Amino acid sequence: MSGAANTDLGAGSQIAVFGGGCFWCTEAIFERLKGVKSVVPGYTGGTLENPTYEQVSAGNTGHIESIKIVFDPSVVSYEDLLAVFFNTHDPTTRNRQGNDVGTQYRSAVFYSNDEQRTKVEALIKELNDSHAYDKPVVTEVLPLDKFYEAEDYHKRYYDNNSAEPYCQLVIAPKLEKLQKRFADLISQE
Repeated sequence: MSGAANTDLGAGSQIAVFGGGCFWCTEAIFERLKGVKSVVPGYTGGTLENPTYEQVSAGNTGHIESIKIVFDPSVVSYEDLLAVFFNTHDPTTRNRQGNDVGTQYRSAVFYSNDEQRTKVEALIKELNDSHAYDKPVVTEVLPLDKFYEAEDYHKRYYDNNSAEPYCQLVIAPKLEKLQKRFADLISQE
């Protein structure tokens, strides 16, 4: 478990925490961006201390499958991360992303400071006011309290299991969309 009430991690790094469906998908997307130093899948937003995947998957812990991104804002901005987030999942569906259904898959941005909260709230207002989607954005904007790292077998799931059907049918198309829409943000390493 790591507490994350502060976005400054020294040496100019900051954190962003997003929940946008299955964390295997969101991890695979964000670890490909330049300026991202690490992406860790985990659980946040609920009340149960030290939750397990099985407990969160049952849907009654209040936790959301999330990712904690450590990034260099001099290379990739928080606004860029938000743009990728809102364009690589459906922020208009409550408690589901595709076939993944339950409160643990809801769309959420966990802010660590007032600046992050202001930016995400302004973006959601802009998306709703411009009717960027057919339905209103239902992404929750919540203060980041505790982030619990997921079990090791969830880390780098796509990279370690890319031949699995879920990876091919769900994650690979999201990565293709990322490449088409945000090619300028993808790391060449």
